[in-house]
Amino acid sequence: MYPRNRVEDPKAVTLKLLAHCRDNDWAGHDPYDALNSELFRRLPFLNFRLPRLVFTQALKRSPINIRALLFVPRTQNPKALALFLASLLKLSKLGLLDDASLVPAMTGKLIALRSKDTPYWCWGYSFPWQTRTIVVPRGAPNLVCTIFVVNALLDAYEACDDSRCLDMAVSAAEYIVNDLYWTEGDGVACFSYPLPTSRTRVHNANLLGAALLCRVARHSGEKKFLEPALKVARYSAAKQREDGSWDYGEAPTQRWIDNFHTGYNLSGLRSIGRDAGTPEFESRIRRGFEFYRRHFFREDGAPRYFHNRTYPIDVHCVAQSILTLLEFQDLDEGNVRLARSVFEWARTHMWDERGYFYYRVLPVCTIKTSYMRWSQAWMLLALTTLLEQGQTQEAVKELCAP
Repeated sequence: MYPRNRVEDPKAVTLKLLAHCRDNDWAGHDPYDALNSELFRRLPFLNFRLPRLVFTQALKRSPINIRALLFVPRTQNPKALALFLASLLKLSKLGLLDDASLVPAMTGKLIALRSKDTPYWCWGYSFPWQTRTIVVPRGAPNLVCTIFVVNALLDAYEACDDSRCLDMAVSAAEYIVNDLYWTEGDGVACFSYPLPTSRTRVHNANLLGAALLCRVARHSGEKKFLEPALKVARYSAAKQREDGSWDYGEAPTQRWIDNFHTGYNLSGLRSIGRDAGTPEFESRIRRGFEFYRRHFFREDGAPRYFHNRTYPIDVHCVAQSILTLLEFQDLDEGNVRLARSVFEWARTHMWDERGYFYYRVLPVCTIKTSYMRWSQAWMLLALTTLLEQGQTQEAVKELCAP
């Protein structure tokens, strides 16, 4: 048993987490990587819908990580690498990155992992995954993975003025508009997810996709991306409930309200407003954030997964809670304090002294598995953002000192 040091500050935890990820070459397991198992190649009778679903859920829910026994390899996931790139850029700006070569090296990894057999720059996950109805192949480009990669590349473009990053972002925007954008009667406008043939209406995918198009349009001057972006944003914004919440999606099986997807929705709307220069979503942002603040936190700082129940307490919700609270600190003066409380709770209950965060806390146990994309990459971004905010606060104090 590794004792937890409860006096470590965010900086110490951040640097230890960075070292852990770097020592593992940014690679690891994932809650949804079960179908990477060699068993599906060696035992073809398993490779059908029901066994794939059962196998995935069993490994995801297991309190012990047995993936090595089942021949599931550790992989570098493009979405994780994108989150790492965004974090490295923040750490560099904060003066906490001891190796400047990590930023271009991470950009190079993302370039190497682009999806094959497509004229566009786009990305997919490092594992195949089974939805309720279809299998998404390993590496097949999808909207959400591409969004996070391109946002990180645009961060690099803004920090380093690397024109390659902007060129890739424009190509990815073309992919989203040409291959994923669809409309039908009654004002429906959406982006397909997870495959171009999908016609599900998933609000976080819509709003994050629209936000990316607006950001690309601002940097590139390509105004053609704005019209589909705003149509999609208006469709999903209009699906907000009166209490400020959103269902995950519009299908009968997608009627749940959770922490991190709500955070995505709010962040997407704010980014759209900023990059498209429109205030039209401000009232929805305020109403949505009020719902978020009111429903997703316990008094001790633990973030709730769902709006109406706490468990599982998931590390992804920890990370997104910190990010959302800091992004919207202008809407509630207590946000920074609450973000620090979320970190304190996670440091006490989910931090392992070996340098990583646990996956989930349940009423009866803690799942201590380390997941590189779902857990460590997201927490590194959240903690670097927390450090960034702390540095800003100190600068303001110095300016205001008598």
